Amino acid sequence: MLDANLTQQLKTYLANLREPVELVASLGDDEKSRQTRELLEEIAALHDDVSASFDGTDERKPSFVIRRASDAEKWVRFAGLPMGHEFTSLVLALLWAGGHPPKVDADLLEQVRGLEGDFNFEMYFSLSCHNCPDVVQALTLMALENPRITATLIEGGTYQDEVDARDVMAVPATFLNGEPFYNGKMELAEILAKIDTGADAKAAEKLSAREPFEVLVIGGGPAGAASAIYTARKGFRTGIAAERFGGQLHDTLGIENLPGTAYTEGPKLAGDLERHVGEYDIDLMNLAKAVKLVPAKEAGGLHTVELGNGASLKSRSLILATGARWRNLGVPGEAEYRNKGVAYCPHCDGPLFKGKRIAVIGGGNSGVEAAIDLAKIVGHVTLIEFDEKLRADEVLQAKLRSMPNVEIVTSGQTTEITGKDGKVDGLVLKDRKSGDERRIELEGVFVQIGLVPNTEWLEGSGLELTKFGEIVTDEEGRTNLPGIFGAGDVTDVPYKQIVVAMGEGSKAGLSAFDYLIRTEPAEDIAQAA
Repeated sequence: MLDANLTQQLKTYLANLREPVELVASLGDDEKSRQTRELLEEIAALHDDVSASFDGTDERKPSFVIRRASDAEKWVRFAGLPMGHEFTSLVLALLWAGGHPPKVDADLLEQVRGLEGDFNFEMYFSLSCHNCPDVVQALTLMALENPRITATLIEGGTYQDEVDARDVMAVPATFLNGEPFYNGKMELAEILAKIDTGADAKAAEKLSAREPFEVLVIGGGPAGAASAIYTARKGFRTGIAAERFGGQLHDTLGIENLPGTAYTEGPKLAGDLERHVGEYDIDLMNLAKAVKLVPAKEAGGLHTVELGNGASLKSRSLILATGARWRNLGVPGEAEYRNKGVAYCPHCDGPLFKGKRIAVIGGGNSGVEAAIDLAKIVGHVTLIEFDEKLRADEVLQAKLRSMPNVEIVTSGQTTEITGKDGKVDGLVLKDRKSGDERRIELEGVFVQIGLVPNTEWLEGSGLELTKFGEIVTDEEGRTNLPGIFGAGDVTDVPYKQIVVAMGEGSKAGLSAFDYLIRTEPAEDIAQAA
């Protein structure tokens, strides 16, 4: 199961074990069970402190428990093989069960250990989902730190009947005590906020106690990270408040147009940026959603950003880099069947539609790339483009047209997504030239029609926005408000690309530096101090 490279990597990691670890498998007579046995035997052979047994009695076969030999009450179960994107999750589960300390904020660990009540988590993942590992690892950590928390992590492809029975049509999908808990990516702090009453108030109190920053970056994508690195290198007290550090990178798989980097993947680049930010004295406040901007009353004064949990942060200068999100179709049925057949991440959710009929809406690069990837998995793809022709690069169009199970529809307007028994069963398509309508029977709709800037929270602030909601900036990244700058996809700068966002973020950081050295602090700063 493990090639030479993975075997050597795992052997190196297992050298960090401090206590014996037990692997207890429940197996059947199928091929996946044979592969599970082979994997566990290979792992056990790499270190004397790892043992594998095959006498488990769990009803899910194949599945296996990872637990510390000295504390069998704390365990995590994998049902199916945690390979692909989940191999790192498997490694971390082994290390944490073996006493290797997790690299997690100490306050969060204490919060996990102090949780009262019984929490039985079940979570479904796919091996191609790049958002799933964060949820898998958070639940693994919780189960291994608190005996009243259990986590069963289920590979959906192995348990397709179970996935269908529970109407799981998008991953990561998490259940708590048998009931739906959350569908989508969640980090440890987010999970704790949902199950630990009072967590938001504690977080808000800690955030509000921070001294005013010289530079506060709102947003943690490529633009925000670049801005913070540049201002921190100039010696200014810098903070980043991000709803999700990494932003859209977490929803991006292959990246092949970043100069100097032939290929990387979004989650990896997000991790690289976070490590780079960590090299400097930057106060990174993750899971901090900005909800209101109160600009300074005068140049040199303190701007205030209010957060969703009730906290407020102050700073002499602000760099707004809140990015953008997928645009919704806005048709009947879209919201109703979201995660029940309506999806936005083909890499995450594509495997759940194996052999089925689906539609991709959008004929730009993202839509055509999604259709190409999905056509290798699903039974049939209908690509629908609103315009008279596809807008994707010619090389992508040629690849798409070569695939036998793809139908391309141009001048097509989706007017409704229909469903039955709580799941998508089709869509209504209007021909924009003739006005004729027809219904297409299918089981999934992937929406890929562009982006919407995350600027709703700026309404009423006095900040100038375009008619599309983008922040208006000049050639130096300045907005119409002194001391406030914009960068990345949230602004009116053309070409929403990672490398453009990084450059614009760096420029905004330099402009903030220039503003700070040329602007005398106002009286409210002295009062705040």
